[in-house]
Amino acid sequence: MTETPIPLVRRGEHVLVTGGHGFIGSHLVEALAAAGRRITVLDPADPPPDLAVPAGTVRHVRGDVRDAELVRREITADTALIIHLSSLVGVDQYLYDPLDVIDIAVTGTRAVLDATRDAGAKLVLASTSEVYGRNPDTPWSEDSDRVLGPTTADRWSYSTSKAAAEHMTFAHARRYGTRATVLRYFNVYGPRQRPAYVVSNTVHRLLRGEPPLLYDRGDQTRCFTYIRDAVEATLAVAASSETEGLVLNVGNERESTIAEIVRAVGAAVGSSVEPIRLDTDSAFGKVYEDIPRRVPDTSRIAGLLGWRATTPVEQGLVETVAWARANDWWTGQSAGERNERGAAR
Repeated sequence: MTETPIPLVRRGEHVLVTGGHGFIGSHLVEALAAAGRRITVLDPADPPPDLAVPAGTVRHVRGDVRDAELVRREITADTALIIHLSSLVGVDQYLYDPLDVIDIAVTGTRAVLDATRDAGAKLVLASTSEVYGRNPDTPWSEDSDRVLGPTTADRWSYSTSKAAAEHMTFAHARRYGTRATVLRYFNVYGPRQRPAYVVSNTVHRLLRGEPPLLYDRGDQTRCFTYIRDAVEATLAVAASSETEGLVLNVGNERESTIAEIVRAVGAAVGSSVEPIRLDTDSAFGKVYEDIPRRVPDTSRIAGLLGWRATTPVEQGLVETVAWARANDWWTGQSAGERNERGAAR
């Protein structure tokens, strides 16, 4: 897919993007602005320095999605679409501040849902493959069971909070007729991602002359989805009434080990530096639990919309590295920066 029309949001109609200054959000904002949409971004963080949007297309509102009055003011009668991305994302966030991870997902989503209902708009809710937990039966379809560890492990706070947000969304739809679709993203990577994830952290460290990190043996598997593919899927869902009331996996079905990805990033950078192995038991203790495999079944979204991820990982990594080399503001920051509340996606 190279271009996605958005017929349910006519040119000039209003779109609200919560968390629109974050990783996925900023790329969606650029795509919506290029398509002529009038956009409000609700985010506590500043926009990324390289955000490229036509003048006058985006209104930036600094605020917390948990502020129900603010959300209600920004979702107006002419708002056609809300893309709700605000959340605290990343294992570092789950371990450091699980209370805010939960509160933003639950309280913020309820505020967005109520305002969406009152405006008669459509909602696209960003969820996560983390919802499935550590279910060993892969690939995961949207109806697969959730298998989680104990509540004493902060690792599961994000999964649980996003599942609660999904429950609220579908309950809202049944009770009030709110039009909504839930998207479960699988390991999205690409330009602007905070350098706290496998791909972004490895790119970041290598470009700074530091050896990459490899958690444990690196034999965990993931399916990495390039940001361009994730944006195309999101906009296709926004354009479709057939997806309302559904949850959809958004991911690349190609499975790679973490060790393979670290090596592939090294090849894209032109580095053969050996990684430093990090023992997660020693580093994080019992509050952290890893997931051995994470593989999506994307047949539902393919059947409804004809969408599949098409960007090979090797190509996505080359594009990501090229962008990183050209953006000193990103390579110069630390992995913990841009952690403003609700802005991490």
